[in-house]
Parts: sequence; C-alpha cells; structure tokens
Amino acid sequence: MKILYIKRQTQYEKRYSIKMGELITKVTSIKKYLFGLPVKTLHLNKETYYKETKHPKDGMLFV
Repeated sequence: MKILYIKRQTQYEKRYSIKMGELITKVTSIKKYLFGLPVKTLHLNKETYYKETKHPKDGMLFV
C-alpha cells in the first residue's frame, strides 16, 4: 500500500431549480490521500447545464 497517493473520482449529483427542473450533473474531484484517508481536495470540477466544466472559484461576483 502506498503512503501518499492522488485519486480522481467522478460522481453524479442531482440538482434542482424551479426554472429548469431536475438536472443530473457530473462532479469530478481530485483528492490527496495519506494512508488511505483523504487529506485534501486538490481540484473540483462541476458540469453545467450546457455540458461545460466549471471550477467553483471561477464563479466570483465582482461589485
């Protein structure tokens, strides 16, 4: 067993909005593991309604 490794996982997540209804999106996360326990999430991508991948930090609002 490795001491430190990085693993990529894709899960499906259900979302609901009043205008669009129910939407099933892919959420891809890259995590760092130490002795088989997750330590840190390195990257997280969410797929939008238009099949574009979106990083959570890109959706910042400017005043």
